[in-house]
Amino acid sequence: MAGLGGTDFIEAGSGPKVILIHSSVAGARQWGNLMSALSDKFHLIAINLFGYGATDGWPKSETQTLEDQARLLQPFLPDDGEKVSIVGHSYGGSVAMKAAALFKDHIDRLVLIEPNPFYLLEQNGRDVAFQEATSLRNTIKQSGKDNTWPIAAEVFANYWTGQGSWDAMPEERRAKFTKALEPNFHEWDGVMNEKTPLSDWEAQLPSNTTVVSAADTVRSIDEIVSLMRENIPHWRFEMIERGGHMAAMTKPDLMNPIIERALER
Repeated sequence: MAGLGGTDFIEAGSGPKVILIHSSVAGARQWGNLMSALSDKFHLIAINLFGYGATDGWPKSETQTLEDQARLLQPFLPDDGEKVSIVGHSYGGSVAMKAAALFKDHIDRLVLIEPNPFYLLEQNGRDVAFQEATSLRNTIKQSGKDNTWPIAAEVFANYWTGQGSWDAMPEERRAKFTKALEPNFHEWDGVMNEKTPLSDWEAQLPSNTTVVSAADTVRSIDEIVSLMRENIPHWRFEMIERGGHMAAMTKPDLMNPIIERALER
């Protein structure tokens, strides 16, 4: 681990620079397999968002935005005119979108894996999917206020990795998962309160954007990807048949080649 501008990160390899942004609960080390696979072609930098690794936690009383997280990437942008690519998974995908818009003159390619800008569901009338996300948000927020994190952890795990996954988790793993969930309390603010419409994302993000999803993902993500496909059809869309929302970590044999192609294309 190293730190730059207050952002904790891991790096490997040499070549064109690629910044990797992890999902909620995971941290930079979620990218270990991908970094091993691509380090002969790219200079990979996996950052830790607020509250992960040695990056400072978010102040409890302050509302967090996607821009707050996105600015953690700023120290890694080259000052020599070279461009970087960004890969983001889930919440990291939403942060990646914001970062690519903020620093668009520095961005080459963008890869969004199961991105979760839930506010788009409300903006575009996907009410059932939005209520699904809202229910999960409310559980996390209430548990954070009541300090009943194991309740939130069970609901969160079962939603994203399948019903029964919490019961199947060893006790030691449950404890680590529960602790790692705490930054998620603030992460909901950005993905629910952002206002940027899809038309603006189309204008602000690179044309060589790839969106990767799983056919068996949860409804909320499936409908977000559907909205992107309907409104920004010139982006590239890739889908794997099975793997669910966490396929970036659990199915590297399927996901890593897709990410590599997107970065090379």
